[in-house]
Amino acid sequence: MPRPRMCRRVKFNPQITYFKPQGISMRDLEVINLSLEEIEAYRLRHVDKLDQKESARKMKTSASTYQRIIYSAYEKIADALTNGKAIRIS
Repeated sequence: MPRPRMCRRVKFNPQITYFKPQGISMRDLEVINLSLEEIEAYRLRHVDKLDQKESARKMKTSASTYQRIIYSAYEKIADALTNGKAIRIS
């Protein structure tokens, strides 16, 4: 039986939840789902300019868990940007 998931602190609630390539309708696009945890980890690192330890502390998680979350966000964002996919924040 897997260990129960810990509650992580997310202080950012985005007003805009979809991003898509210009000129292509949504019905023709594949959608990549970015979780609130992933967008919060990305925001702390690149907008607030915090290092991994400080970001992990703010999210109330370990540094290794924070690293897994941020790398998941990096992969999804890179996939969407390089392959012309939409991003949904949920």
